[in-house]
Amino acid sequence: MRHSTVTDTTPERVPFGELFTHHMVTAHWTGQDGWSAPRLEPFGDLRMSPAMVGLHYGQVVFEGLKAYRREEDAVAVFRPDDHAARLRRSAERLAVPALADDTLLQAVDLLLAADGGCLPDQPGLSLYLRPVLYASEAHLALRPARQYAFLLIAFVTGGFFSDRPDPVTVWVGRDHTRAAPGGTGGVKYAGNYAPSYAAQEQARQAGCDQVVWLDPVERRWVEELGGMNLFFVRGSGPSAQVITPPATGTLLPGVTRDSLLHLAARQQLAVREEPVSVGQWKAECLDGTITETFASGTAAVVTPVGVVRDGAQSWQVGTGRAGPVTLALRDALVDIHTGRAPAPEGWLRTVRTQGSRPGPARSQESLVGSGQ
Repeated sequence: MRHSTVTDTTPERVPFGELFTHHMVTAHWTGQDGWSAPRLEPFGDLRMSPAMVGLHYGQVVFEGLKAYRREEDAVAVFRPDDHAARLRRSAERLAVPALADDTLLQAVDLLLAADGGCLPDQPGLSLYLRPVLYASEAHLALRPARQYAFLLIAFVTGGFFSDRPDPVTVWVGRDHTRAAPGGTGGVKYAGNYAPSYAAQEQARQAGCDQVVWLDPVERRWVEELGGMNLFFVRGSGPSAQVITPPATGTLLPGVTRDSLLHLAARQQLAVREEPVSVGQWKAECLDGTITETFASGTAAVVTPVGVVRDGAQSWQVGTGRAGPVTLALRDALVDIHTGRAPAPEGWLRTVRTQGSRPGPARSQESLVGSGQ
């Protein structure tokens, strides 16, 4: 693998998923020994058989969580226990031996203790952690593998769309569905993502940033935005209501989604999980009932939706800009991420990093970037 370096730490110049840190954590599973203890080692290429089960049959699940700079020698991980629990649920759905929650937390501690100092003390930047469980056995019979591997890597990132709450334009996907009842839509299965690329390309060709997924049965109920959860705001001021589609098994129950529901209730906003159809979304935007729409996710944090396109039709949400409820919830979440506001019990895990924090310019020079 060819390595590249980056010397500019401006958040807009830090691409998502390219600027990896020095180390990774690995572990292995066999039926006889179970999971080995996680081990820290240098970031590098993996060795695998051409007949590896995960490569051929997709027995792969993963997670995504973030760590944020604290004082000179510490970072804070956001809700790692909840991500560990969701990784375990994803593994169970794909017949992968579940990694104990404590083992994932130990792996996170190992990696951040070694590489947490790579994160500059600069607004808008965070460390994104990617744990992966995959079938590593070499065989091509149609059965669950008998050997598995765990991998944890990290990269420095800015915002997924932008580090400002800039509104996005979205495309209602009519030709494809993301998930099916009884399928894998409610877990972070690697196979959920590549099938979304064709719809995302349709959105891009229509001049949109992301695709809106509809339910797989009636093709009318709004479910997700790309890989993010969606929220609708009805009304304004103290009487505003925050609505999100219910997690019925075909959309991912996001950790950020759950955090925002909690924060909205804490701000004394009415909160409901309720189905919203595309037609209802359009009609309520046009008559002023729906005043804001926003998406949430670990990568995107909170991103407002400004315009919706559905074939030849389009409509604006509210003013077309980030609304007051969107901004208030985003600020409340970011303030917890960055330590400007206290976090609810159990939401943050602080990890001490080794050595001094590098300066902003040198920290990026020391990171490994992906190459072809």
